[in-house]
Amino acid sequence: MDEKIQLYGELFGSIPLNSEEHLQVLLDTMDKDNSVYILTQAVKYAFNQGAYSIGESEVLSKAIRVANKPDDNKNEPKE
Repeated sequence: MDEKIQLYGELFGSIPLNSEEHLQVLLDTMDKDNSVYILTQAVKYAFNQGAYSIGESEVLSKAIRVANKPDDNKNEPKE
């Protein structure tokens, strides 16, 4: 029989959680890339809920683009 997995919850309307243990793994293994992704999803969720003004939305949009931009200085030698 085809059983559907019941979700434990969903973060910010877009990140499914299978269990409390899954949430703990997410917290324990979070790195910079994961944290930027989660922050981006949280901001999008709040925006869709009407949490920000037009000006605030523009500032957050720019901040997300800057945070998600590849770091061009990674391969340059330090002085």
